[in-house]
Amino acid sequence: MMKLAQNRFIQTLAICLSLILISGCQPKDIPSGLVYCSEGNPEGFNPQTVTLGTTIDASSHQIYNHLIDFDVSTGKVSPSLATSWEVSNDGKTYTFKLRKGVKFHHNKWFTPSRNFNAQDVLFSFNRIIDETNPYHYVSHNGYPFFQSIGFQSLVNSISAPNTHTVVFHLNHPDASFLSNLASDFAVILSKEYADTLLKAGTPQMIDQFAIGTGAFTFKQYVKNEYIRYQRNDDYWGARAKVEHLVFDITRKNSQRLAKLLTDDCGVSALPKPLELKVADQNPHIQIQQQRGMNVSYWAFNTSKPPFNDPEVRQALAMAINKDDILSVVYRQTAVEAYSVLPPASWAHTINPKHQGYNPTKARQILQSKGLTDLRMNIWTMPTARTYNPNPVKTAQLIQADLAKVGIKAKIKNYDWSVFSKKLNRSQYDSVLLGWNADNSDPDNFFSPYLSCSALKSKSNRAQWCNPEFDDILKQAKVITDQAERKKLYQQAEILLSEQAPLVPLAHSNRIILKRSDIKGVKLAPYGGISFAKVYHSKELKD
Repeated sequence: MMKLAQNRFIQTLAICLSLILISGCQPKDIPSGLVYCSEGNPEGFNPQTVTLGTTIDASSHQIYNHLIDFDVSTGKVSPSLATSWEVSNDGKTYTFKLRKGVKFHHNKWFTPSRNFNAQDVLFSFNRIIDETNPYHYVSHNGYPFFQSIGFQSLVNSISAPNTHTVVFHLNHPDASFLSNLASDFAVILSKEYADTLLKAGTPQMIDQFAIGTGAFTFKQYVKNEYIRYQRNDDYWGARAKVEHLVFDITRKNSQRLAKLLTDDCGVSALPKPLELKVADQNPHIQIQQQRGMNVSYWAFNTSKPPFNDPEVRQALAMAINKDDILSVVYRQTAVEAYSVLPPASWAHTINPKHQGYNPTKARQILQSKGLTDLRMNIWTMPTARTYNPNPVKTAQLIQADLAKVGIKAKIKNYDWSVFSKKLNRSQYDSVLLGWNADNSDPDNFFSPYLSCSALKSKSNRAQWCNPEFDDILKQAKVITDQAERKKLYQQAEILLSEQAPLVPLAHSNRIILKRSDIKGVKLAPYGGISFAKVYHSKELKD
């Protein structure tokens, strides 16, 4: 069976190569350019309004800046648009000094008349927390990440004592506050651009025709084809090494690899483990991987019976053989998830309540509940993600395991845009998803997709709200002592095991493929990817 799968893969790759060689590809014709073969279409170009990693990659680190960033090597926050900050003794006031001389991008609708200042920071965050702000409801998706972490109830107000100072006034201390400001979602927008669009009656353009202060300016997007960017020569930091950047939207893994092999892409996203063997045998291709801060999980719709019963959910968890999933889907590029927190997190501990593979006990529990002929569906993502290189195969393995305990499961798979809309209607029994952390704080693995606030923002796909769990998270954010916070997160993990709203499956490595002459690509364990420091080794560097 394994040999047959490899032969089919090689045949598919050969066909893709021949098609590319016949048709050619525009990236080779781009001077001083870099082409990134990405896996799908972005939902938009404002990370504030989404949680999808494809959108984050296409926008957060290319077009925008944040007040503060994460240092890839240390995992600590570092200056960006804010050069320094101070925290009050009571932990409720954060004062940021802003960088001077930072220019915003321009496009055919907008030319800035001033540099970045405090009003842009106020607009960027007041849009999220102030329901009277004219831009608050422009986002039809809301602000999922910020809503899930309770940002609106945390921030009492934001003030600007002068043009280059911003003060956040919090209602209570929050140990994760700086980490959340450094997240991929906390981008800084132009208030002047927003005012221009509002006056023109086109405020929705702010999230599609992006204006930021980042290393690249947004030029053009053609759905299912490409995204084009141009170097921002007025960038306040070190200029990008390449003049042009293209995201070549290539949804099939084999086609991405084929383009990489023919030098039509310099960097390629989300390779399947089977493709790594092919890449490793090519002297012009390099595999780059980093231990990831992520989790792949199988979530139950706890608002629907019988999945509203924790014992039923535990039985379903015990029916799944994770070893098979790790072997077939990940092929040594992931470790088993005993909890949602990965080993790379400082708060990770071995969960004493973890339920292992036990189909006999699973069948006994289901029989005791009168569920001898249970039928259910498994919804799954249509494309590979960092945390799961083959969601459909994962669903098929779960389906086979469920059949062994007498459960008939049907797999449902949709195009991503349809999938995300249907998810919001909560019509599924269970769904295969995952989470990529965008900062190093442990709360990032709990609040964004498991809290009661996340349920309101529709990012809690388990439809699970537990006041005891939320209270533990609140306690963990109020205190600053790391050892005490770690104990609280262990309590949260134990409660998750007992309630089983989801089954953690794996923590995957972050992997990309690149041409050997492409240098400067850095993979962090969390967050999106940046191309600002990437270059061709054969070209002169600035």
